[in-house]
Amino acid sequence: MVTKVKLTGIDLTIEQVYEWATSSDKEIEISLDEDALKRMQVSRDYVHKIVSDGKPVYGINTGFGALSDKFIDKENLAELQVNLIRSHCTGVGKPFNRTISRAIMILRANCLASGFSGINPELVVLLLDLINHGVTPVIPEKGSVGASGDLAPLSHIAITLIGEGKVLYKGELIPSKKALDKIGKKSVILGPKDGLALINGTAVMAGLGAIAIYESTRLMKLADILATLTLDSLRGSMKAYDEDIARLKPHPGQIRVAANLNKLLKGSEIIGSHENCGKVQDPYSLRCVPQVHGSCRQTLSHAKEVVDIELNSVTDNPLIFPEQNKVISGGNFHGEALAFCMDYLSMGLSELCSISERRVEKMMNPTFSDLPAFLTKDSGLNSGLMIAHVTAAALTSENKYLCHPASVDSIPTSTDKEDHVSMGVTSGRKLHEVLENTKHCLAIELLCNTQALDLGRPLRSSKALEAVHDLVRVKVPFIDVDRMLSTDIENLVELIDSFKIVETVEKIIGELD
Repeated sequence: MVTKVKLTGIDLTIEQVYEWATSSDKEIEISLDEDALKRMQVSRDYVHKIVSDGKPVYGINTGFGALSDKFIDKENLAELQVNLIRSHCTGVGKPFNRTISRAIMILRANCLASGFSGINPELVVLLLDLINHGVTPVIPEKGSVGASGDLAPLSHIAITLIGEGKVLYKGELIPSKKALDKIGKKSVILGPKDGLALINGTAVMAGLGAIAIYESTRLMKLADILATLTLDSLRGSMKAYDEDIARLKPHPGQIRVAANLNKLLKGSEIIGSHENCGKVQDPYSLRCVPQVHGSCRQTLSHAKEVVDIELNSVTDNPLIFPEQNKVISGGNFHGEALAFCMDYLSMGLSELCSISERRVEKMMNPTFSDLPAFLTKDSGLNSGLMIAHVTAAALTSENKYLCHPASVDSIPTSTDKEDHVSMGVTSGRKLHEVLENTKHCLAIELLCNTQALDLGRPLRSSKALEAVHDLVRVKVPFIDVDRMLSTDIENLVELIDSFKIVETVEKIIGELD
């Protein structure tokens, strides 16, 4: 059954972006809200009035960027817009994946639906037709400096609307003209300001941010689940998670994590089995989970706040205000806020990875864990999870250099008119690399702590954590003797991506913060 939804330009959410971007064309149909169409048409009519008046207005009848002082005659305006799109298709590198590409398209359409861009509404309808029919433009990842809009990557979308460029359709790379024919649609002829309206905005940065935030929200919860599984498998103490401690340092993230950890461990047989052991304090990677995971949550909270605003912002230039009888050139295309928050979230995810790697090391070490070395029964003959830990270390190290902030760089372009830029797309691309590394590092911790839990039988953990163990065992059997572990790790990443672990736990103990 197809779910029909409408873009209004004012109320799009991160959850909707993720759901619609990951849906198949048989599951979702996106259209423009009637009020949005009316606003767009009013703005469009105003653009045509400007053309009729013949006065130079940037982006409508002038050149672009450093060529803004060049007036373009009325008969050349269509050619001007086509030339703009063709000349700006300069992206390089591998294409964005389907989910991110669709998120970018949704966000560009939502921005244009606000009615301040002066675009021909037919172009936005066609853009949504591509989404609804599963046609995905090939958008190279590299080529945006994060200001003046994400010009190069957005041009690779815009050019498909005029029947040029390439797209993916039903798993095949084909010319966009052929794809339009297959779905029964015609390319659109660009009019005044159409090309600029399609490519001048922050949709690429915001799309990268929205998808990363959605996945990171679940990854933060997953990290809490894995930390408690590791704590129990190592016979650690939950005393440091006492909520009275958190209330004395009341950072919101720390309080939320402490509450999660206590809910997750409630009812564990293992916790009660070693109350009188000789251990006085656990290492920081176990003891300080509320403080570290809580701080990571703060980076997510800030990123969500920024992206929530950006999703429904008007980010192109110039902007059309028909009721006030004005067109204004400004700087809403600048991605500084997005670049900052994505660099910040990268740091938060990287720290989740870093503390996870330390917990994995504790499980490898028989001196600390009282478990077989490298979690294998016949160590020496078998190496067990020794090199799985090395992979976690490699991912953790890689994240550290990826966390160098792209947002602190700027490089002038366009004869120094565009002299300060955000590098926001670079921030977003790095964020997704850090996100993938962190998923794999957490998958390795999950591989290890479920193995450790089995080695500590017959004692059982809490109902919620045992349910996680059972989910893992469907994908990954207990490791009796050495085997190729990369397949196991990828299977666990697939399980993480499905969100089933968090969903299973929350069905048992209620929603985690």
